Amino acid sequence: MFWLRDDGIRPNPAMYQTRHPAVRSRAFHLVEVILVIAIISVLAAIAVPRYARSLQRYGVDAAAARVVSDLGLAQARANNTSSTQTVSFLVSSSQYQILGMPDPDHASGTYTVNLPATYHGATLVSVDFAGQQQISFDGFGTPNRGGTVVVGIGDRQRTVVVDGSSGNAVIQ
Repeated sequence: MFWLRDDGIRPNPAMYQTRHPAVRSRAFHLVEVILVIAIISVLAAIAVPRYARSLQRYGVDAAAARVVSDLGLAQARANNTSSTQTVSFLVSSSQYQILGMPDPDHASGTYTVNLPATYHGATLVSVDFAGQQQISFDGFGTPNRGGTVVVGIGDRQRTVVVDGSSGNAVIQ
């Protein structure tokens, strides 16, 4: 068999059978693969705990922001309807309810927030409104007392402080 290239030169069949020593194999060596796996493992060992902590921080911040938002919602609803609105916290189940307000998802139920289900394991660590676990806003939006709500995930915690005179809630 003779092959002709475009330029008419017949190639030497022997050159296809032997390799030049400078030509390198295109496959990976086992040492290279092990080295890459080791580097990836070290980077993962550093990144995974940081990622988990950032998820905790995000979750607890989001849960605390939801509590602040819902306290503001109850205060605004009390002011708009000129009636008392009560927010009741259940520390044992990490839930809270705005009593008398219908749930937007379930019109027949009371507005309820289940923190562990909504925010990846967030819990109500403690609630203290002058010894009570609820706060009420009168028809003018003024709270009956001030207090704190502590929300946590793992070792991360955020404290929501409600001012007793204005009802403003802030995260500390």
